[in-house]
Amino acid sequence: MNFKKLSILTVFAVSQVLMAFPVSAQSDTAEVQQGQALDQQAASVQETLSQDVKNDESTSHTNNEVKQDTEAAERSVSGAQDISDEAELPDDSQSDESSEKDQASLPEEDSIESDAVEQQPVSQQTVQETSSVKANTAANTAVSASQLILFYNSSKMIQDGVTYYAPQPMVVKSGVSYVPIRALVDRVGYKVSYNYSTKETLIIQGSNELRFKTNSSSYTVNGVSKSMKGASYQTNNTFMVPLTSITQALGITYSVDNINKRIILNLSSKPVAKFSIQPSKVYAGDQVTYVTAPYSPKGLAIINERWEGRQDVFESEGNYTVSYYVQDSSGTWSDAYTVTINVERPNQPPIPMFTTDKEEYKMGELITYKDESTDDEYIVDTQWDNNAAAFFTPGPKTIRLTVTDNKGASRTYEKTIIITNETLYTLNEFNRLFTPVGEEFAFDGSIVPTWDKVSYTYTDQPGTLIRSNSPETVTREGILYQDRAVGNTRFLLHHLNNTGKKVKMYVVATNNNSATATLRTENLGFAGPTNIAQAAGKKAVQRYFETMQDGSKWSTTQLKPGESKLILTDLSMSSLGQSQIISLYSDVYSNYPIDYKVIMIDEKLDPLSAVKKLPVLDRDGVHNRGTYDNPTRIIKYSETIGEKSQRLVIGDNKDDPNVAGVDPMVGVTASNSGNFGVLYKITLDSVAPNTLISFNPRGGTYSGYAMVNGMLIPLAKSGGVSAPNEQVVLYRTGSYEQKVEIWFTAAPASSLPINLLFTALPQVEE
Repeated sequence: MNFKKLSILTVFAVSQVLMAFPVSAQSDTAEVQQGQALDQQAASVQETLSQDVKNDESTSHTNNEVKQDTEAAERSVSGAQDISDEAELPDDSQSDESSEKDQASLPEEDSIESDAVEQQPVSQQTVQETSSVKANTAANTAVSASQLILFYNSSKMIQDGVTYYAPQPMVVKSGVSYVPIRALVDRVGYKVSYNYSTKETLIIQGSNELRFKTNSSSYTVNGVSKSMKGASYQTNNTFMVPLTSITQALGITYSVDNINKRIILNLSSKPVAKFSIQPSKVYAGDQVTYVTAPYSPKGLAIINERWEGRQDVFESEGNYTVSYYVQDSSGTWSDAYTVTINVERPNQPPIPMFTTDKEEYKMGELITYKDESTDDEYIVDTQWDNNAAAFFTPGPKTIRLTVTDNKGASRTYEKTIIITNETLYTLNEFNRLFTPVGEEFAFDGSIVPTWDKVSYTYTDQPGTLIRSNSPETVTREGILYQDRAVGNTRFLLHHLNNTGKKVKMYVVATNNNSATATLRTENLGFAGPTNIAQAAGKKAVQRYFETMQDGSKWSTTQLKPGESKLILTDLSMSSLGQSQIISLYSDVYSNYPIDYKVIMIDEKLDPLSAVKKLPVLDRDGVHNRGTYDNPTRIIKYSETIGEKSQRLVIGDNKDDPNVAGVDPMVGVTASNSGNFGVLYKITLDSVAPNTLISFNPRGGTYSGYAMVNGMLIPLAKSGGVSAPNEQVVLYRTGSYEQKVEIWFTAAPASSLPINLLFTALPQVEE
């Protein structure tokens, strides 16, 4: 049979039947039978055509005619659609190297970006972690025998120099490239079958089984579902799936040749070598573990391996190249998988070092320590031992410094100094002279009551203090406090949750006036939730003073007539667990009387709805609550102070009387014991030169803050100061008389009264 005598219809039939591949999934039994008949017809035509070609005397001429006729058939199959510049093609001709896929795990498919297929390398001779391979897109690119070429919008495929045709062309739909699954997989060489009961197309690759289903955007690998970028579909009895679902599932790399409008699949059957190291960060001298993960694209066993540059221990720092090869059961060796290992210098322990300003000291002489420790990275912890500011017994004294770096390595340095028999200062003198501001020192507190009191007078600034501190331990949901106030109003809230569940606290402000009210929050210090009452009280006072300095909590709220809103919302940002405590200090201002309610409710409830039904809780009979006038006390003292030992008493209800008020919820008078919530502004016009001002609690442990000349001072840095035999340094005057201003407010959970002490400093020895 001579190809010249074949009609275009015959070539069309040959291209459709001879070169086509079985449909992977039929819609019903008739379609399956039709596919089987087409297979038989294709085999018959192929046998006849092969015999005719063999007998043809002019092979070259015949082949040219075959090429022309088959190209015509291709145009007929694809609807004679020419590829134009407006077709959905990739934007460039470059391709990035794809990473090796581990066939054992069958990785997830990649997405196709833009309107075309993702670009991947044609082949890969040597794999390196930092290498990149560009696809050759020249028009005369040579194609190796291990490659399969697909063409955009065409059913043509070329493999090993032979042209094949798929039942349907490769198409792009919604940015996803689709190919006939069976045509592609048959060319790759894997087993394809169809499960009639589950209506799934099965691909067998060694021990792995892949399953695809019509109109599904996922497929399974050994029973594990994997997603695809588009749903599979049937067209003209051909099962179409996204190209990347096949390439990723089968571990096939590919590249895109935009110039020639084609996709080149790499069908290399070489085994693939792959490994990683542990730990990921290697130091010289460390043991290195190599974790291998080779595989065969054909599912063959890996029977041999070879290494270059491998060391289980790298003795010195530097970059080391390690290559790995594997051989499969067919005797084929893989390309090299190469990793560059950066071996770093082992962690060097820190170098502890300190100096002292002298080698020999008198008893009571100030010692200055200078930490000069270093590390190749950084030090995270410093621990001193016996680094006293002064020693008061003679003899050698050994001081130790231990430092720890960020890798956990530690070292210790020690130094011995000599203390002579000569005394420079006694312990009491030294403490008064050199204890840092905000730190406490011990003394004989029993002598304090013998000192003269500072006989001050005071005036009170008008305003309202709402103190909600009873019941301090709350056992059920309800209204803890409620009252009406106008103008300057200070809130002091301090409560513990004992309801057995998580709760939140709120302050609800309601405008029951006929005009819109303006409510301004000025200063606010909130702490908690916490299980430590003194810690909450101390932190609330600290933040209250800080907002006075920076104005960070100033805000304005408008309340329409009859409207309710939540204010002081820092209070309700977190839930209180069982036995947790909150403390809050705040100053607000309103131009109209505002009704305030302080409530504790279940954390899940809406406060503005719940407040209407809550009961008013009774006070506990121990702690204080009430509405008080005049919450700011002004103390101004103009006489010279500090020339002798003196004390200024606060919170004793004698020299400093409690502010009076009422508990509006039960209609009884109240006395603000300890004057908690009262802000003291103390101005001392004339403090003598060389005077120590210190803080001495008299009623129990105290933990809080004060402001001295605008500086925030902890009481004390270590946590708290004990009564009556400890004092915290607040201020020291210099060699001249000074004006000193002290602002103080009692911290919740601390004890009153307190004394401000004024004592003359010892003479400084040269």
